[in-house]
Amino acid sequence: MVKPEAANLLELALSRKHWEPKTLACSGVTDCYQPVEKRLEITRQCLKVLSKCLHPVGVISKNHLVTRDIDLLEPMARVSAASVTLSITTLDPKLAHRLKPRASSPQQRLDAVRRLGKAGIPASINVAPIIPGLNDHEIPAILEAAADHGAIRASYTLVRLPHAVKDIFAHWLEDFLPGHKEKILGRIREFRETGSLNETEFGNRMRGSGRAAEDLRTLFMVSRKRHGLDRVIPPLETTHFTPPQGRQLELAW
Repeated sequence: MVKPEAANLLELALSRKHWEPKTLACSGVTDCYQPVEKRLEITRQCLKVLSKCLHPVGVISKNHLVTRDIDLLEPMARVSAASVTLSITTLDPKLAHRLKPRASSPQQRLDAVRRLGKAGIPASINVAPIIPGLNDHEIPAILEAAADHGAIRASYTLVRLPHAVKDIFAHWLEDFLPGHKEKILGRIREFRETGSLNETEFGNRMRGSGRAAEDLRTLFMVSRKRHGLDRVIPPLETTHFTPPQGRQLELAW
């Protein structure tokens, strides 16, 4: 499913008389740089609209393709209206391919961090998802590599297995890590005080709860501070936003 009119609809929305600019996430639901984006350029067209208006946007992705749009993000970053977060799950290319077969390799993601930083675009990383028993031991190494490539901040997200996702993940473990399924699922349960594979409570669903979750948080925070990835980043600016104007928008209305 694609939304070919996304950029036009975005431009119309930004041109509304009572639109109030605030940082948009591109995208917090699914990756805005899916493989098909290379051909369709829907995300790029949306970024063109935002760049022209200097409307703040935070890009979230796990794909190197974001570097294609440095030409649009760089002028926005100059006025603190753009930032990028790359998710890095593991430094092991084989595991990365098994987890996300259509996403960029770990080295490509780190290269994207480096290229974005060189262009003056603030680049952070998100160690996500952390899967206890599978990649949690990599946290210090991932943060060190990210810092070496110019990342400015790091965060993390614990794996969540709601509804049918838990069954899909269990099947994945059977296919790719035979003999380890029960161990990994058991470790995930240790990170939820309820002993379940998922938590819905805000504040805990992304971080977990209980002793194991607290130990993980401590490990992450210590490693983050050691590598200088704990700096406070001010919110993106909205003051430079200029609403879209022109004949085409008038005709559209």
